[in-house]
Amino acid sequence: MSTTRRAAVVAIVVCALAFTVAVPLRTYLSQRSEVRDQEAQLAQLQHEVAQLRDRKAQLSDPAQIEAEARRRLRYVKPGETPWMVQLPEDQPGSPAAAQPGQQPAPQAPWYENLWAQVSGG
Repeated sequence: MSTTRRAAVVAIVVCALAFTVAVPLRTYLSQRSEVRDQEAQLAQLQHEVAQLRDRKAQLSDPAQIEAEARRRLRYVKPGETPWMVQLPEDQPGSPAAAQPGQQPAPQAPWYENLWAQVSGG
């Protein structure tokens, strides 16, 4: 065989090997990046689960549940006098409350608003 034929056969073999390796290599690299993304998402979800477990452990304490009810739902024990301090910047006519892009804070608690929507009032 002449050298040109040998060079042509070698070139064809090299091209065939390149095409044979290219598709699996591309698949491997794309799957490796997908695995990396999934591992990052898994780590984030595990961190979130750990936070939720901590929160669950906190809420298993009756004192913590009472504190949450007092803070979020404004519950008071019988015989207690509830006090709400309203600062000047919390009032509807103040310049701080009239900033554009901000919704005014509702005056009634959320459960009263919900009841008004449900009852049609």
